[in-house]
Amino acid sequence: MTKPLILVTGATGKTGMPVVKQLLEKGYQVRAFARSHDERSQKLSKLGADIVIGDFFDLPSLKAAIKDVQRVYFCYPPFDGLLEATINIAIAAREANIEAIVNMSQISAREQATSPLAFAHWQAEQVLDWANIGAIHINPTFFAEDLYLFTGQSIANEGKMYLPFGEEKHAPVVAEDIAGVVVGLLTNPQSHVGQRYVITGSKNMTLTQIAKVLSTELNKPVEYVNLPIEMWCEILVQQPNFPKYLATHLAHVAQDHQNGIFSAQTDVVERIGGQSPRTLAEFVRANRAAFTRESTPMAAV
Repeated sequence: MTKPLILVTGATGKTGMPVVKQLLEKGYQVRAFARSHDERSQKLSKLGADIVIGDFFDLPSLKAAIKDVQRVYFCYPPFDGLLEATINIAIAAREANIEAIVNMSQISAREQATSPLAFAHWQAEQVLDWANIGAIHINPTFFAEDLYLFTGQSIANEGKMYLPFGEEKHAPVVAEDIAGVVVGLLTNPQSHVGQRYVITGSKNMTLTQIAKVLSTELNKPVEYVNLPIEMWCEILVQQPNFPKYLATHLAHVAQDHQNGIFSAQTDVVERIGGQSPRTLAEFVRANRAAFTRESTPMAAV
């Protein structure tokens, strides 16, 4: 029996690339949706993916990408325009009569969200449900990769993590583990349609506890410094090419973190993804260079 054709949007991103790779390894036909031809899309092509170039805001390109597709992974980047992109993909998916769409949302998505992006994610969930296209929503907590993106340089330079998350908890989850859940849902969607899954890592921890793990694995003292949210937001927008929309979103979800919205620990990675989530210690060991070099992608301070 021929396996269904699956469209992966955001195919060159943190979860998109491993989703494509894992699906191909399982023998699925994969169409990878990208904005342009680059080294990342070329890598996916070499693995066996069919690369299609398009734009979420160009409905004809979405319709062309989704033609003959049975299942879709919808992953929009953390920028403005999510609701319009969702409407377009819902139109294209409904016209193509797809059987399931896995939607990347986030744990803070809710009607009462103060972040414009988190609220847009909640709206997007409603749109995809109304479209009756087999929507399944995943709501991950903070990615483990955020730790080196936001604090890698300050850890390397000063041994400090500057973040405004208070003393509440979250369970950092590795992008590849999220991808495993997406693949589990895409390959067996029937019993999951209409569900929302909170995805977390292996252990719910405060930032002080996270700093202790980093200290042990990096063999150097690492201290968590709880910044005022307003100060952190100002620092973010001073980073080269950092979108103000994203900085505003992060400021609001920092308040959500302080209010306990991110405090959760689930078995979704193991139950649906088929393997235990990577521990924070394992993640740090695998990405030690990102915490020890002085030129990581961005610094929190």
